[in-house]
Amino acid sequence: MSELYGEVQKLKERYPDWHSATLPALQLAQEKHGHLSPEALRECADALGTTPAVCKAVASFYDLLHLAPVGRHMVEVCTNVSCALVGAQQVLEAFEGELGISAGETTPDGTVTLRPIECLGGCGWATIVSVDHHYRTHVKPDDVAGIVQELRDGD
Repeated sequence: MSELYGEVQKLKERYPDWHSATLPALQLAQEKHGHLSPEALRECADALGTTPAVCKAVASFYDLLHLAPVGRHMVEVCTNVSCALVGAQQVLEAFEGELGISAGETTPDGTVTLRPIECLGGCGWATIVSVDHHYRTHVKPDDVAGIVQELRDGD
């Protein structure tokens, strides 16, 4: 029996039905494995008493869950209407140029994953960029090189 199995059993006790424990169990599996590989999904499903397909269906719905490996740093650029109106696409393109990757990819060294994201809920402070779950507000293309340098210096 894996460590994850025991932790998921404890999670299940907190809910009236195992379905309610699915999202927290997937988050736990991701913390342990880095992403939700087929093996991690199978392990989580076994602990919940369901199938890997059910776990994958839930995981694929949520942006915070990753079915593929991601970089040590996550950069997410909001591309929703409010951000789009003030240049989100140009900010995203600046990140692509600075990192040498396209949106949705991870740098070859595994340092940064760049993702467009539908909404970060900061419409009044557009363009919003989330760097490792910390929001940067009013980001302009000229700010991108400095943000990327901070990430590189932090490693």
